[in-house]
Amino acid sequence: MRITRRQLRQIIREAILQEKKGLWDNVHAKRKRGEKPAKQGDADYPDEKSWKAAQEDDGGDGEELNEAEYDNRQVKVNKPTAIRKGDTGHGKKQMKVYVKDGPKEDDVKVVRFGDPDSEIRRDNPKAKKNFRSRHNCDNPGPKTKARYWSCKAW
Repeated sequence: MRITRRQLRQIIREAILQEKKGLWDNVHAKRKRGEKPAKQGDADYPDEKSWKAAQEDDGGDGEELNEAEYDNRQVKVNKPTAIRKGDTGHGKKQMKVYVKDGPKEDDVKVVRFGDPDSEIRRDNPKAKKNFRSRHNCDNPGPKTKARYWSCKAW
């Protein structure tokens, strides 16, 4: 049997998530099975201490959510991807990334960056130094700008 990269990533994610099971994981699993939530006094109802801990730390470990809705579909946020043939911007830019651009959950913006006709030569010290000085990568600006993502790639 042959395993694709996507299947391998899914297996690794599941293995990592099994170690971090907490109150919310149990709640979501119960909903998924179609069971009703436990009521106060039931054997599987969480005690007050664990409930407060779950309210304070929702299992995110201080990280931002990595998915958002853009154009009525779920997209990964802050993860650059190549612009494929048929996508908007193909032939004009090399990469795209979805970023949060405001306090609302649905404030998502697409940032396209990179020259499609050139490749990144980050292993060449002179080219890297020249690019980073030319684009002012010491102060790249906000994540909503192409310069930030270009500098991050270099």
